[in-house]
Amino acid sequence: MQGMTLGELAAEFSGELRGDPDYRVSGLATLQSAGPGQLAFLANPRYRPQLQDTRAGAVLLRPEDAEGYAGQALLVANPYLVFAHLTHRFDRTPRPATGVHPSAVVAASAVVPASACIGPLAVIGEHVVLGERVIIESGAVIQDRVTIADDSRIRSRVVIYHDCQLGARVNVHAGAVIGGDGFGFANERGKWRKIAQIGRVVIHDDVDIGANTTIDRGALEDTVIHTGAIIDNQVQIAHNVVIGAHTAIAACCGIAGSTRIGAYCVLAGGVGVVGHVEICDRVQITGMTMITKSISQPGSYSSGTAFDSTDNWKKMAVRLRRLDELAQRVRALEDATDKS
Repeated sequence: MQGMTLGELAAEFSGELRGDPDYRVSGLATLQSAGPGQLAFLANPRYRPQLQDTRAGAVLLRPEDAEGYAGQALLVANPYLVFAHLTHRFDRTPRPATGVHPSAVVAASAVVPASACIGPLAVIGEHVVLGERVIIESGAVIQDRVTIADDSRIRSRVVIYHDCQLGARVNVHAGAVIGGDGFGFANERGKWRKIAQIGRVVIHDDVDIGANTTIDRGALEDTVIHTGAIIDNQVQIAHNVVIGAHTAIAACCGIAGSTRIGAYCVLAGGVGVVGHVEICDRVQITGMTMITKSISQPGSYSSGTAFDSTDNWKKMAVRLRRLDELAQRVRALEDATDKS
């Protein structure tokens, strides 16, 4: 990236260049913080006022946003997507050295290709099968009979329980736990008797899992995360849940057992989903919403009340508690009116 010019970028991303094709960019930055030699972008109209004052050497813009901008610009249909591609040119995430660190514990029956990286104090259990170029970072624990396909990366202190399967290019961030027991218990005269969780977690290709997220193994059938799903930090996914392809789940969501979520859905932060419901494809659920029944139609769904000053919120809460009483009074008035 250090040697790329605006002309080369325009050719790579099929953009229209307004400026010097030989101008070299050395980094990425926001409109507000960028300086000469850096490339900024405008994706959200809210930040358009910053465009006129930016010191960026060049800006990624949609053609309709370029009117009136006198600086150098690369016009593309989706500036944010081009920005996403370019971030990988500047990614400084270190890659561990290929091979097995002397302090790692690797079972003799494990299959570890020469291209894999096994970090310090990592534990690889019996009959584990790792694909090419898999990275297992320091302190991660991969239990018996786990399979992890090519180019996946397991960060520090991740625990993957026995028999789970991960596809190619799966990225699991630090502290996540995959395949822990689902919350299954039977009550025997007031005492809880544990139900063995004998399913697995199966994660398909190109899934990203955030730090300290937990995905429980199935009780009988598998918990399944389909291709391209992205899951943020501190998400709880219970046993037998199925997450559809390319669905996005933001931080602190809780999804109860045996729920099925379709493809291309978006769950914003703090969403809760009760167990044994189904959510169809292309559903968007706004933050802090509680889903208590199945959703069969695509669209956006919300629940709860917006914040307000404490005094106003308390008044609203009192009125909400009186809604049933008021509804009964309205029905009584309607009945009296009908009879008259």
